[in-house]
Amino acid sequence: MLDFSNTLHLGDCREVLTQIPSQSVALIVTSPPYADSRKNAYGGIHPDEYVEWFVPIGEQLLRALNRDGSFVLNIKEKVVDGERHTYVLELILALKKMGWLWTEEYIWHKKNCAPGKWPNRFRDSWERCLHFTKAKGFVMNQDAVMIPTGDWAKSRLKNLSETDQTRDNSRVGSGFGKNVSNWVGRDMAYPTNVLHLATECGNKNHAAAFPTSLPVWFIKLFSNPGDLVLDPFAGSGTTLLAARELGRDYCGIELKPEYHQIAQENLNAAPPRQMVLL
Repeated sequence: MLDFSNTLHLGDCREVLTQIPSQSVALIVTSPPYADSRKNAYGGIHPDEYVEWFVPIGEQLLRALNRDGSFVLNIKEKVVDGERHTYVLELILALKKMGWLWTEEYIWHKKNCAPGKWPNRFRDSWERCLHFTKAKGFVMNQDAVMIPTGDWAKSRLKNLSETDQTRDNSRVGSGFGKNVSNWVGRDMAYPTNVLHLATECGNKNHAAAFPTSLPVWFIKLFSNPGDLVLDPFAGSGTTLLAARELGRDYCGIELKPEYHQIAQENLNAAPPRQMVLL
């Protein structure tokens, strides 16, 4: 069996993925070319053809992923003739049909996005990060991504009412209840599914590099030290560098020779991988 740990491959992921052993990957974090985007680099895939193009890739990713692994897909809709194309929604349904569970959707809010205006809309300042799994039980280290409770706690927890000190049932039957007093004395809280991260400003070598903080967050949440993290659209190697920094193994695939070279140079220049105690 070939060992794909800490490797970067030049080639079409539709071909390279077939060589990766089944259930050998713990986490997939990737951002494929969006429909009709990155034409100069990747030729562009028409929105009407996008699902058909991606389905064989999704099947190989499903085969390669561990039973308790996760697949995070950063993707964005495209406006065609003044309305949103449905290729992302169609892709979600196609992935579900092949066996993926659409477990969650995280929103990447690009907090430094420049403003813009069109006749019938404004500029997007967010992108989808779709979370798929093979099973309902999967690795999820929620404590690894906790954040400071923030200033809201100072005023909200100052004067607690009687109902704030009990876990009440939802009046609408949603199943949600809360005991606000549980937060007294806590410095950290769990985040929401909206990630407020700036876009990548320093990487000028790739047309659509996402910020390192994006894969870092998901790698912390959905994998453990020593796990294998895969990015089949490696680009300049952002996901691979994040995995290495966090003590995970990595495997990347990149179609374009110039980006493959940049990613390899970035990996060569990176500090030695951290040794994280298990």
